[in-house]
Amino acid sequence: MPEWPAPANVRAFVTTRAGGVSGGEYASLNLGARSGDSAENVARNRAIVREHLPAAPRWLAQVHGTAVVAVDELAASAVATADAAMARTPGHVCAVLTADCMPLLLADAAGTCVAVAHAGWRGMAAGVIENAVRALGVAPGEVIAWLGPAIGPEAFEVGHDVHQAFTTDDPGATQAFVPQRDGKFMADLYALARRRLARAGVVRVHGGGFCTQRDTARFYSYRREKRSGRMGAFIWIA
Repeated sequence: MPEWPAPANVRAFVTTRAGGVSGGEYASLNLGARSGDSAENVARNRAIVREHLPAAPRWLAQVHGTAVVAVDELAASAVATADAAMARTPGHVCAVLTADCMPLLLADAAGTCVAVAHAGWRGMAAGVIENAVRALGVAPGEVIAWLGPAIGPEAFEVGHDVHQAFTTDDPGATQAFVPQRDGKFMADLYALARRRLARAGVVRVHGGGFCTQRDTARFYSYRREKRSGRMGAFIWIA
């Protein structure tokens, strides 16, 4: 459950890997339909989560991009190709799936709009966070953000391409990278997200401090296990 000062009518949670029916590397609450797990297990796991939601979530076809979809405008069975979703209508559930990438929750202080973004390094560098903040349609100073479980700074080794993707337009982002002897870097995805949010005008930022790669008991991690399940991040207005 996110610890953040969101309005009382904003509800959100992120699943862990516990509480489902999948086995093996997918044990047990795998929500990823394209993860390699059996369709039957994923359907049962999604049904378990559905019991804690006001309606079926609007699932996305995630592509590590920057598109934001307004779920209020989607048909109930539609699956949009996007990496962030927002809603203003009560009971419409926004959702993303992750397994090392960051689920970023957003809400305005008045409780009139919410959003969630799938913020891996590719989408983050390309602007998915800024797009999600902009899609809310409120002053950035009114936005409250929560950084959900992602790979931590001591486990996220990246190459020069990732370093360059962030520092070319923001030299100060170098602070989020620790050089290694082999020419690689340890990257702090949480620090990078905070920088992106600050540049977008969002100053009320909470969460962070997780590591999906190292916390094997609670979280799936694609880097740790290529055949990995997926966790879900959900947010809606009650």
